Amino acid sequence: MDALAGLLDGPRARGAFLLRMVMEPPWSVRIEDRAPLCLMSMTEGEAWIVPAAGAEPVLLRPGDLAIARGPQPYTVADLPGTEPRTRIGPGGTCTTLRGEPLSRSMHLGVRTWGNAPDGTATMLIGTYLLEGEISRRLLDALPTLLVLPGDGPGGPLLTLLDSEIARDDPGQSVVLDRLLDLLLIDALRTWFSRPGAEAPAWYRAMGDPVVGHALRLLQNEPAHPWTVAALAERTGVSRAGLARRFTELVGEPPMAYLTGWRLAVAADLLRETDATVEAVARKVGYSQAFAFSTAFKRVRGVGPQDYRNGRGLPDRQQSLPVA
Repeated sequence: MDALAGLLDGPRARGAFLLRMVMEPPWSVRIEDRAPLCLMSMTEGEAWIVPAAGAEPVLLRPGDLAIARGPQPYTVADLPGTEPRTRIGPGGTCTTLRGEPLSRSMHLGVRTWGNAPDGTATMLIGTYLLEGEISRRLLDALPTLLVLPGDGPGGPLLTLLDSEIARDDPGQSVVLDRLLDLLLIDALRTWFSRPGAEAPAWYRAMGDPVVGHALRLLQNEPAHPWTVAALAERTGVSRAGLARRFTELVGEPPMAYLTGWRLAVAADLLRETDATVEAVARKVGYSQAFAFSTAFKRVRGVGPQDYRNGRGLPDRQQSLPVA
């Protein structure tokens, strides 16, 4: 399992929010949905993305792909100076800045929304509504906003997404989820491999013959009763040497990394399967459900059962029209 596969194989888009936005200037939309990740690409016209905290606006042209990492707000507009007229809040609520609902008045069709049916600016938007737990390390490694040029990745995928996004066939949401995942993986692979890229520590560590081997062992066998000594034996180095090298390259000791990985895997199992808490605990290396529940609550803020029931998780209700 390589670096990106290990972090993207578990969490996948599940009922992601996908939309074609059609606008005629002047227009400006303030995004305050606190979503963990949003992909945006122009198919017609141009748009400016204005990050929060005074960061420089970024121009998005046809074919460019932008990835905005939440929960910081940002603005998408025809020009950087256009004042926002619309606000997108948590759960996809669409209102004026005074809170008046706009979802119905700006509904233009299946997964299509905007202020003019024949607007000169068209943007494809794909939003992950929940942070996939295994990808938390990945999200933390991304800048608030990154833009890949139109001659970069995703060309055929963007074309396919554009043709699929407004269809209303059976199973269409699953098709769109998978397209969004492929687009994200393709974009991140390009982003981390570009010249001068400041790839995260865990990504660089995967290329180390010792630490990379250790990381793959931990990721592929989270239920194994690992100790630093056992890991050192499997990687062919001394216990002290592995601990020092692992911490230097990854940024935390091997057993701390393992704990975080186990709980991330457990979070996805709780959300995606019907396995009991006891069964999930065993799958990720905990012999006792009590110890697992204690560790899970310490890291996630809620116990495993509450997490499964959605307590403590952001509201996924979508208020923008999807059909």
